[in-house]
Amino acid sequence: MAQVYATLPTGLGEPPKRLVGWAKVALAAGATQTVSVTIPAQRFATWDVGSHAWKVNSGTYTLLAGTSSRDVNALTASVSSSAH
Repeated sequence: MAQVYATLPTGLGEPPKRLVGWAKVALAAGATQTVSVTIPAQRFATWDVGSHAWKVNSGTYTLLAGTSSRDVNALTASVSSSAH
């Protein structure tokens, strides 16, 4: 299974990593494969108490793609978002 985790901007009170996307992949031992994982924007949202709605906050999100949340060889990338 290919899994994508995100760390949300600091100060939101969220857990250190959030599972935001995944794809089931069957591979033989030692095989490799390129996998695409689509991540809907709402997976980055947090509940905004003031507006009583889900909101994607502005800030930097770090994405980690690997076999689990503890994969030390996970691929990483950072993206920035404006609130919406």
